[in-house]
Amino acid sequence: MSFLHRIMRKEDVSQYQNKDAHLERTLRVKDFLALGVGTIVSTAIFTLPGVVAADHTGPSVSLSFLVAAIVAAMVAFVYAEMATVMPFAGSAYTWISILFGEFFGWIVGWALIAEYLIAVSFVASGFSANLRGLLDPFHVTLPNALSNSLGTNGGIMDLIAAVVVVITALLLSCGTSETARVQNILVVLKVLAIALFIIVGLSVVDISHYVPFIPEYHETAAGAFGGWQGIYAGSSVIFVAYIGFDSIAANSGEAINPQKTMPRGILGSLLIAVTLFIVVALVLVGMFDYSAYKDNAEPVGWALRMSGHGTVAVIVQAISVIGMFTALIGMMLAGSRLLYSFGRDGILPSWLGKLNNKNLPNRALIVLSIVAVIIGSVFPFGFLAQLISAGALVAFMFVTIGIYALRKREGKDLPLPAFKLPLYPVMPIIIFVCVFAVFWGLSGQAKVYTLIWFIIGIVYYLFYIFKTRKQ
Repeated sequence: MSFLHRIMRKEDVSQYQNKDAHLERTLRVKDFLALGVGTIVSTAIFTLPGVVAADHTGPSVSLSFLVAAIVAAMVAFVYAEMATVMPFAGSAYTWISILFGEFFGWIVGWALIAEYLIAVSFVASGFSANLRGLLDPFHVTLPNALSNSLGTNGGIMDLIAAVVVVITALLLSCGTSETARVQNILVVLKVLAIALFIIVGLSVVDISHYVPFIPEYHETAAGAFGGWQGIYAGSSVIFVAYIGFDSIAANSGEAINPQKTMPRGILGSLLIAVTLFIVVALVLVGMFDYSAYKDNAEPVGWALRMSGHGTVAVIVQAISVIGMFTALIGMMLAGSRLLYSFGRDGILPSWLGKLNNKNLPNRALIVLSIVAVIIGSVFPFGFLAQLISAGALVAFMFVTIGIYALRKREGKDLPLPAFKLPLYPVMPIIIFVCVFAVFWGLSGQAKVYTLIWFIIGIVYYLFYIFKTRKQ
C-alpha cells in the first residue's frame, strides 16, 4: 500500500461498530444533559467571568460569553448531526477517520488529546483554587510549594489538583452508570448554588459598575482591552467554557437510542449553560468594579465575602467545589474514551484499547490521569485555558468541513440522521469562518504552542506509518 493511499484511506464504519460493540449502552438524555451541563458549567463559570472582565472586556464580559456561545451553538448543530449518524467512541477523531481518512483523523484526535489532557488539569486547578478560597477563612492553608504550579509563587505542584484527579479516576473506574448517578446529583446541587449566588448577588449590584459598559479600547500586557477588540479577545478565552458538548459526543458509544439522545443532550445542555454563564457574568461585574477581579481565580466566592455574605460564600463555594467533580467526570470520561479509541485503532499502543472485565477502558483512564497531573503541576491556570480552546477549535474546524462529506454518504453506507444542520450548504462555511476567527483571537503564545503540538503529532504519525509498513 502506497504512503499516500495509506493516509487517505477512509476507515470502514462496520469496524467501529464491531470494535465498540462491547461498550455498554446505559446513558439516557438526562444523563447526557447532566454530563453536558456538568462539564460546561464547571470551573469556568466560577473563574472566567472575573478573569476576562479584568483582562479584556470590563463590564461587557457577558457579550464575550454571548459571542462565544453563538459560535459554540453553531458547532453544536454540526456535532448533533455527526453523533446521530456515527455514535462511536472518540467523537471527532472517529468521524474524521471515516470521512477523510486515517491521517486527518489523527490530526483531529491529536487536537482533542491536547484538549482533554489540558482540560482535566485546568478543571483540577480551578477546583484547587476554589477549595483553598473556601478553607482560607478557617485558616487552613497549604504551603505555596504545594498550592501552585511549578515556578508560580514558589510552587512545585498543586497537591489538591493532583489528589482530585486521582479521586475522580477511582470513581470512573467503577463504571459509567454508577458515575452517571453521582453526576446527576452533583449537577442539580451546582445549579442550585449558582442560583443562590445570582439571587444574593443581585441584592448588592451597583449600576455604576456597568458604566461604561464597553470601555475604550487599548492594549495591555494581557492583550486587547475594551472596545469590540476586547470583547473579541475575551470570547476566544471564554470559548473554553463551551467545549463540554464534545464530551457528550465522545461518549455516544454508550448512549441508549443515540439518534434521539445525542442531539437533545448536546443542544439542551448548551442552552442551559449559556443562560447561566451570561447571568453570572452580569451579576459578578455589577457587584464590584471589574478591576477588582484581576488575577483572582475564585471571583464568585471573593465577591460574596467582600459584600458581607460570608456564610453564603461558604455555601456556594462548598457546593461549587463539590460540583466541579462533574466537570472532571465529564472530561476524564471523554478523554479516556478518546485514548481508548486510539488504542482500539492501533495508532497508539494497543493495550490502551483493551477493556477490563467490566467492559471499561480503565488502562486509558490511568494514562490520562497521570499525564493530567503532570501538566497541571507545570503550567499556570490562565495559560491552560487558551491551550484547551486551541485544541478544541482545530477539531471543530475539521468537523465543520466534514459535514459536506457526511451528507454525500447519508442514506448510503451511513444511516440517515434524526437531526440535520439547518441552512446547508451555506451554514458550514459560516461556522468555519466563525470558529477560525475565534482561534485567531487566541494569544500568539497559545498559537505557537499549538503549532509545536501539531508538529510533534505529525512526526509521531510518520514514525507510526514507517513502523507499521515494516511489519
